[in-house]
Amino acid sequence: MKKVGVEEGLTNVTEALQQKGYEVVSLSNATDLDECDCCVVTGMDSNIMGMQTTTTKVPVIEASGLSAEEVCKEVENKLH
Repeated sequence: MKKVGVEEGLTNVTEALQQKGYEVVSLSNATDLDECDCCVVTGMDSNIMGMQTTTTKVPVIEASGLSAEEVCKEVENKLH
């Protein structure tokens, strides 16, 4: 089963991914992001400084402006 880390506040995305058979963990509780196959973030935190620091090598999907179904399709595209 593929494990997807989801940022808090994306309850609809969490439920949709679980219905599709993914194991969903909260990013706030995830101790090792590299154990996740993919991460979904809200995109609400603005990168004012323009700095990009990658702490994980797994695909990260920004859910801002996407429906739960669109996020699921993005996850499927990244993992398959």
